[in-house]
Amino acid sequence: MRLRHAVVAEFLGSALLLATVVGSGIMGEKLAGGNVGIALLANTLATGAGLVALIATFMSISGAHFNPLVTLAEVCLGKLGWKHAAAYVLAQGLGAIAGVLAAHGMFDLPLIEVSGHVRTGPSQWWSEVVASFGLLTVILNVAKRRMEFVPVAVGGYITAAYWFTASTSFANPTVTIARSLTDTFAGIRPLDAPGFIISELVGGTLAVLLFLWLERAHRPSASSSDAVAQADASQIRSEQTN
Repeated sequence: MRLRHAVVAEFLGSALLLATVVGSGIMGEKLAGGNVGIALLANTLATGAGLVALIATFMSISGAHFNPLVTLAEVCLGKLGWKHAAAYVLAQGLGAIAGVLAAHGMFDLPLIEVSGHVRTGPSQWWSEVVASFGLLTVILNVAKRRMEFVPVAVGGYITAAYWFTASTSFANPTVTIARSLTDTFAGIRPLDAPGFIISELVGGTLAVLLFLWLERAHRPSASSSDAVAQADASQIRSEQTN
């Protein structure tokens, strides 16, 4: 698959993801009548379902990262070069901002509104560490063993993480940046975005380290491999003799 096709897929996937996150937040808040729980539920269900559809759509084209954490993990694991990674991250960032603009346009809002939604403090930062660690752990391990299940696994995890984290699980640096440009239900103050991004990078790094450790634990050692090979050779000689 050519790089330009993958970059377009990352742009479109990120744009549609942010249009879903921001648009469903606006719609949920409009229809909830002031009930924040109902608004969050609407936002959650739309985002989880949207992720399943978008990952299934673009996974065979670009891998459906839509997240610099996933892209950087692929680089660390030797599956993606820096040239491709830089193009992916740029496409994800531009796509995420385009998705915010699209959502604002659909609801007749100013295209750019700097958010005033306060999201800061140790509990919020720790929530982003946990959310990002869990997301990368799910993606890396499911992709290793059951690739076809990745869309459902990621959509299901994000749906759950909306509710078990205090931050509602951004778990994505470009999503964090883009959501600082919407003064709606899904927004985050630009001042608070760096704390989220640092926490997300920490969580993603821990997930990659865990994955590498687990892979080493399951990789047979050279001595055990030699022992298996010798046993197979002995069995073959025995069968030939008989």
